[in-house]
Amino acid sequence: MSVQDHFSGVAQAYAVARPGYPAALYDAIAEHVPATAHVWEPGCGSGQATRDLAARFAHVHATDPSAMQVAQHWAHRERTANVTLAVEPAEHTWLFDASVDLVAVAQAMHWFDVPAFFAECDRVLRPGGVLAAWGYDDFDMPDGMAAAIEPFRARIEADWPPERRFIKRHYADFDWPFDRLEAPALTLSVDWPFDRFVGYLSSFSAVVQHRARTGEDAVALHADALREAWGDPQAVRTVTWPLFLHLRRKA
Repeated sequence: MSVQDHFSGVAQAYAVARPGYPAALYDAIAEHVPATAHVWEPGCGSGQATRDLAARFAHVHATDPSAMQVAQHWAHRERTANVTLAVEPAEHTWLFDASVDLVAVAQAMHWFDVPAFFAECDRVLRPGGVLAAWGYDDFDMPDGMAAAIEPFRARIEADWPPERRFIKRHYADFDWPFDRLEAPALTLSVDWPFDRFVGYLSSFSAVVQHRARTGEDAVALHADALREAWGDPQAVRTVTWPLFLHLRRKA
């Protein structure tokens, strides 16, 4: 698989719009990883997971191949002592051999050259270290919004990158290294007003590709129908995603 950058063009929107992850996810990881752990987070984007990883573990080295994504990372503003940032691909980091206890990948592994990434995990993880990778696919539509959302989804369907098939299958196609650990079923849930929801739609890689291909802003074309289905734009509605988690321990 080739490594593609689908998010530099929406780095600012991504930083603002993408949801964080539930505490239960980090609880599941912490059952297998000590609080003293050093963590590598490849594909960190603008840091949706970094903040919670840094709150749980001793140090996080957060990396992304997109300089624009890293520039939007919240750690630049807050100067968190236990987070370092670098523009690096997931397939190669400067970290030393057997130097980390956890490799944590949030909603990003489907963009990697996965065999090369797994080899890098084997290099940097200490014996007994854990690889944790998680993600989410399409959101469950809020009540009464299917008629407005489905045409939007249909408009951008052809513009999704081919790597999306991996996340739709919850990473079932990968030749995973290391021993499998049990992981719980999880749900990601947020309460958003309409503008935040539309901002999330605008952060889709397919929306960016649709604009490049057609010159059309798919979100703007459907905004009126989405707003009408939502109701009061200031009203907060619940958006949920099924969340999957893979945990693997190096021997």
